[in-house]
This record gives sequence, C-alpha cells and structure tokens, in this order.
Amino acid sequence: MRERSRNTLRLGVALVIGVVCIVGLTGLFIADVGSTTPPPAEFDDTVPVGLTLEDERGLDDAVSLPQAQVFYSQYQYVVGYYGVETFVDERQQAGHEQQFGHPLTVYVSDYSDTALELSAEGYPIPEQSPGWTDAETAWFVVDSDAQTPAGDTVVPFSEREDAETFAGDHGGSVYDWESVLEQSFDRDDATVARDRVDDHHQVADDRIEAVDSAADRPPSIVAGEETETIQEAIDQAPANTTVVVPEGTYEETLEIDRPITLAGEGEVTIRGDDNSTVITVTGDGVGIQNLAITGVGNQTQGGEDLPVDVDEDEWDATFTTYYAGTDAGIGAYGADNLHVSDIDVETPASGVIGYDSTDAVVRNVSVTGPDDPTDGLAGILLFQSPSVVESSSVQGGTNGIYLYRSPETVLRSNEADGNEIGVHLMHTSDTLIDGNELRSHPGAGIYVMTGPERNAIVDNDIRASETAISVGGSETYVASNVVTDNGLGLRVESTTSFYDGNVLAGNTVGADVTAMLPTNRVIENDFVENDEHATATSGPLRIWNDGDSGNYWQGGAAIAGDATGTHADRSYTPTDAVDSQLHRTDGTQTLVRAPSLQALAGLEGSVPGMRTGSIVDQTPTCEPNNPERLDRTDWAEAAWPCADATISTND
Repeated sequence: MRERSRNTLRLGVALVIGVVCIVGLTGLFIADVGSTTPPPAEFDDTVPVGLTLEDERGLDDAVSLPQAQVFYSQYQYVVGYYGVETFVDERQQAGHEQQFGHPLTVYVSDYSDTALELSAEGYPIPEQSPGWTDAETAWFVVDSDAQTPAGDTVVPFSEREDAETFAGDHGGSVYDWESVLEQSFDRDDATVARDRVDDHHQVADDRIEAVDSAADRPPSIVAGEETETIQEAIDQAPANTTVVVPEGTYEETLEIDRPITLAGEGEVTIRGDDNSTVITVTGDGVGIQNLAITGVGNQTQGGEDLPVDVDEDEWDATFTTYYAGTDAGIGAYGADNLHVSDIDVETPASGVIGYDSTDAVVRNVSVTGPDDPTDGLAGILLFQSPSVVESSSVQGGTNGIYLYRSPETVLRSNEADGNEIGVHLMHTSDTLIDGNELRSHPGAGIYVMTGPERNAIVDNDIRASETAISVGGSETYVASNVVTDNGLGLRVESTTSFYDGNVLAGNTVGADVTAMLPTNRVIENDFVENDEHATATSGPLRIWNDGDSGNYWQGGAAIAGDATGTHADRSYTPTDAVDSQLHRTDGTQTLVRAPSLQALAGLEGSVPGMRTGSIVDQTPTCEPNNPERLDRTDWAEAAWPCADATISTND
C-alpha cells in the first residue's frame, strides 16, 4: 500500500469547527429568486442539451430547430434544450427537481413570427429566425412531420391559429403547455447504450463472418514466380482469388482496386519508398494478411487529394483530407468490407487508415509507431468507416486507435501502450469499446470528445496514464472498467450517462466531474486508495446513488453500518472537507461520529448553499461492489467493511 501522510485528529477537529461555522451562515447561500420574470437569454449563452456537435455542424444554415430555455430555482445557469420534447423528457426523470429545483420560467421558440417550411428531412426552415415566447401561453404541435436529427419534434407557436394551420399542413395535434408536459416522448438514454452491448458484439461477429471468405479464396498467382513484381500479380489476378507472396522482402508500393486477397507465405516484408502509403486499397472486398510492412512515409498532416472523391460541401471536408490523406502502411479509401489480419506495421505516421470504408475488419494487427507520443498520427485511423478492430496492438505515436465520424464501430480486446491517447473518439456515436488494455498514456487512455451519444465503454483495464477515461457527450454507458494507478481515473464531462460497476483504485484522483448538468447516474462503483476519491467543479448537487444502489468509498466505511449491515448509516460526501479525509487520516473513525458532523451530514443535500461543487452518495455501501475486479488491482486489501471501521488505514 502506498504510504499515506499521518494527519492528526487535531486537523480533523479543526475541520469540524470550520464547517460548523459555515452551518451557522447557511442563510447567506439561499438564493432569492425574486418576483421579476427574467428576459430570454441568448441561446448560445445557455448550457445546451439535446444535439451532438456533429449534427449541429451538419445542419444547413437555413434550418432553425425548435428550442426551449429554462430558468431553474436551484441551478445558476440557464439550460437550453434542442427540442421542447427534450426538456419534457428530462423533467420526467427521477431526481430532476431535486438537483435542479423547479422551473421558474420556460421560453420556447415562436414560429408564429415567421413563415415556416420543412426541409426534405423534416427540419424547420423559417423565413426569419424565430423569437421567444412564454411556454405557459404557447401552443404546440405534436406528432407532425417536423424532425430534428434526434427524431420527432414539437413545434411551438405563440398563436393557436398558427399552430392549427401548421398541423393542417404537416399533420399532428395542437396542445397547450400543461398537456405537453403530460406527454411521453420516446427518447434514447444511457440504458440504450447499455442494452445494445450484446447487439454491438453481434454486429462485429456478422462483419467478421462477411469478410472471412477473403481468407479462403483460391490462389491464382504466385508473385515473384509467375510475375516479376507483386503489383503485376495484383493486376493480373482474377477477382475473388488470392495473390500469394512467398517469403522474402519486396521493395514496392502497391495498389489494389478490386476484390482479391494479398497473402504472405512465411515471413514476408513489403518495404515502401519511405515517402508514401505502402498499400493503397480502393476496391471493395479486399483481403490483406500475413505481411510485415515497413518504409512508410512520414507525412502525418497536410494530406493532399485522396484517391477517391471527397464531398467538398461537407463541413469537415478540409479536415478530412488534411489527415486521411496522410501516409500509412495500409490506406483504404471507399473500400467496403476490407479484411486486414495478421499484419505488422512499423511506421513514423499511421499504421492503417480507413476512409469511407464501411464494415472493415482489422484483426491481429500490430503497429509500432514513434517512441515519442507526440510524433506520428495513429496506429489505426478510421474516418467515416464503421468497422471492427479486435485483438490488435499499437505501441507509440500520438493516437493508438482514432475514430472520426465512424459510428457503430466495435473496438474489442486490443492493446495500446505509450500513445498520447490510447483510444480517441471524435464525432463518433453508438460505438462499443470493450475489453481493451491501455497503458502509459500521457494524455488519456480513452478520450471521447465533441459531444457524441450512446457510446459504451465496458470491461477495459487502464493503468499508468495521466487520465484513464475522459468521457464527453451524452447517454454514455461506462461500466465494469478497472482504472488503477493513474493520475486521474475518470473525467466526467458527459451528461445523462450511466457509470456502473467501475473500480477506481490507487489513482491520484478517482473521478473529477466537470459536467455542467447533474444528470448522470453513478452507482455501484468502488473508490479505493485514491488520494482524492472524487472532485467536482462548482455547480449544483450531484447525487451519486439510485435508491439503495450506492457506491463503495474506502473511508466511508468509517461511518457505522445500518441495521442491514449493507450500507453506512449516513450519506458520504467525497467533496466534503471531512469525508474526503476519512480514508487517509488517523482518528477519523472517532471524528465522523461527532454530533456536529452528523448534523452537517443532514444539511448537505438539502440546503442550497451546501450544494456548490458537491457530490453526495446517500446510500454508500459497506463493502466493495466489484470484489473480483478490485482483486485485479494492488489495492484490494485497502478496502474494509463497516464492521472493521475501527481499524485505521495507516495500521
């Protein structure tokens, strides 16, 4: 066990005195909401909910989606919802009012002020930007043809006549505000990502089965025997056959434009010209297997035109070309059903790049990049290419596996070591990251950014990294991961997400919450032997339990057990000045039972002034929830049940 500083009971008593003084000043923290109705805010100044950054950037400038903005009694920021239905659904979630308070004022888009049409996708296109109207006096069209990227949307109007006209033209029914609040809207949440884990695995298995035939194609030409070069053999081989490459080293750069398999026999090395991609694939159904690839060019940015057309009207066309057009061991462009297996790549740039190559399978591939994690681009880089990457390893380079706009991808049973970022998702939703081992990443083991939705991060083992998992976006499922010996175990930037059954042990900080909205469900995780179990930015109270489903906090077991012996008999607040010391300060088992501290625990979670930057677990468990996963770390012996609460962590 790491050596802990032996703080004294005197320090703990001083902390109690300090917090008791704060209790006496609680009136200063209670917000006076006043009687004046606030004017609408600029939507860009709100905390936005309900639209991914990719969807937002992909919208035509003429589109103006319905919006709502809500002023809450216990949340200091205005929350902006894309879609009235998004607000209604969030309002109906358990714990919403406890964490936000009640809505003081709700404004919605007012399409009465402008002529309104729908695009081919059903997106509202007003003649001019809509203004705002009070939701309580507005009229709403439900179940019309109007859409947002998330699905059906409610269209608001200040005048009932305008709502009825729209419903006559585009279908739907007209409701007042109270009736809309009673509606049930079928919106996805983090349980969708959880429930789809098995489906993701089935999709991956189906993709593998679809491309496995590439490994069994009959041989047609033996390169070097029937032709002078491998490229000549590729050019002459009939479709759906195999070009066999005998053992040896071949200095060539290759292009494959139709469904053939390139297979090495014995130890085969393809050495490029050190100035470009070694194997370029532009046809569907190509297989590449049993090869070593070296001599890759070193261009990692500023790529030129790709070997396939790029839609220049896409909002990210320049970005895509800039990176997808760089050098790699294998570069696939518009090449669906690619099968790459049993390949070793040494590269100063990237190992495998896929652009617009759907249903690729990358399996048993080893990529060795630069020793400096700030050099190179990616071991495996997928642009707009939903794929499967499994049982592969990447060592060195900036990114281990990098997904860009590649939804429905499955990354499973891979290893990444020494990259700046092990697994990097950008504008990528509905992806499964499962069973990967990630080590020694100066940036992050897993980094999910740019606001995606419904990703699942499960059963990964992440160690010795600056940050283990950094999760942005929404409706994300993060479960059953072992996160140990990192600087920061888990950065919680996502909203409406589900964190369940993770072990965070031996980290400098177990979890840090930066999400502006307190809408995550965090249950049955184990926090053991972290310097700090959890920290949070300023904001409303975060409640980290769901009924009796709480988390295990080493040190929280210093609190006496309840009658059942399964939970502590009071809440635990890892961001509290005293509770945060319970797992690393002598004498806290006595301190925690002080009447003044018991009174303080009762106030936390109920007094608004005590909520700023707080995390509260109302039903902390007496024993770890995930003992088998905890046993995979070096810190299992540091966890003790409530029954052993008289034993100091330093004994």
